[in-house]
Amino acid sequence: MTRVHDLSALELADGYRRDTLGPVEVLRELLRHIGRWEPHLQALYAYDPEAALAQAEAAQGRWRRGAPLSPLDGVPVTIKENIATRGVPVPLGTAATELVPAAADAPPAARLREAGAVIVAKTTMPDYGMLSSGLSSFHPLTRNPWNLAKNPGGSSAGAGAAAAAGYAPLHVGTDIGGSVRLPGAWCGIAALKPSAGRVPIHPPYAGRVAGPMTRSVADAALMMTVLSRPDDRDTTRLPFQATDWLALERDVKGLRLGLQLDAGWGLPVAPPVRAAIEAAARVFEVAGALVEPVAPFMTRAMIDGMDAFWRCRSWLDIQALPEARRARVLPYILEWARGGAALSGEQVFRGFSQMAAMREAACAACAPFDFVLTPTAPVVAFAAELPGPTGDPAQPFEHIAFTLPFNMSEQPALSVNAGFTDDGLPIGLQIVGHRHDDLGVLQLGRAWERLRPAPRPWPEPPGT
Repeated sequence: MTRVHDLSALELADGYRRDTLGPVEVLRELLRHIGRWEPHLQALYAYDPEAALAQAEAAQGRWRRGAPLSPLDGVPVTIKENIATRGVPVPLGTAATELVPAAADAPPAARLREAGAVIVAKTTMPDYGMLSSGLSSFHPLTRNPWNLAKNPGGSSAGAGAAAAAGYAPLHVGTDIGGSVRLPGAWCGIAALKPSAGRVPIHPPYAGRVAGPMTRSVADAALMMTVLSRPDDRDTTRLPFQATDWLALERDVKGLRLGLQLDAGWGLPVAPPVRAAIEAAARVFEVAGALVEPVAPFMTRAMIDGMDAFWRCRSWLDIQALPEARRARVLPYILEWARGGAALSGEQVFRGFSQMAAMREAACAACAPFDFVLTPTAPVVAFAAELPGPTGDPAQPFEHIAFTLPFNMSEQPALSVNAGFTDDGLPIGLQIVGHRHDDLGVLQLGRAWERLRPAPRPWPEPPGT
């Protein structure tokens, strides 16, 4: 019999509809499963089982009356800590934040609550979301369930770990340079960075999106049926577009796929990662797709400029803090941000302009193709205690060369599991589509799930 924590959101919804499962029994079993994992992973924040049980009981009553709010009614979810949920403080991953309860749900949380989803907990993130790591000055160190000595990635660290460990079928994270896709890759899950504006978010910021993190593409698509609903608080939102998100079947025959294995800067692609992505491209070719190489389009000037702009932006926020609070910021982040203190206005402006340069370069490189395939990250999961693969605040972004440009270009990009290293660490395949073709990206991701070799079983809690 399939264990509850291995059931997809679609399977849970079907069980609720048939009355072979109930939201309360599902949540109780998940809480037991979380209890076995959480002391090792430390993926959760604001974990309130009693409040979640009250939500599950209400959902169960609605299903029994034949009046569910949506197919997600009673389905457990987690929400990244920086997505406000009413009544819960938003520390932004740092001990420097004053803990004031949020007055209202941010758009992704509001949509999930309106749909009846059971909010099990918030999930952890690093200081200000500026690390691809589970390291934080506020939260305990979050670890990777595939190997507890390794990092889950970030900044949606807890969401990636929780998804791989089976805390719930649905998780939502945020992404401004790879923060959904990198933990997606290193935790072996499906993680979608939607087109900018497709999922309303508040506050909006250039390149920032919220997206689903799940064990399967189908569950990510199901989550998009709710997350993509409109919210006027996002002044950058796209016009709402009715989409059949579950229409995932697509023949890959005849598709033109670009294959990029060199981003133009950053860490070199590790041999196991390169081999897995090349193997994925061959699988698509055998299925009838046309695969052609994509030349590097990023430059060192682009990332150095972006780094300068982000340092300045972060330093302005951090230096405005009272000294006692500033001292609580993770030292790595403090050192990195302080690099923005002496930048001139010209340097900051030129750094900001690299957003547009990346956007133009990425869109031009993708234009000849239906989709582009890349590694999600050039390396696999690194030591849990490190802030990033380099551990060096002077070179903090060498691992986001494949993810960052598609935030700036506003294109949808999906990370799906492409295989594993010999010692069992997941490798991510990134699928990039044209702007606004979020459904197409999910369709190709679903095609990959059908075509790929069977993945390894999901990790189990220690001692089981």
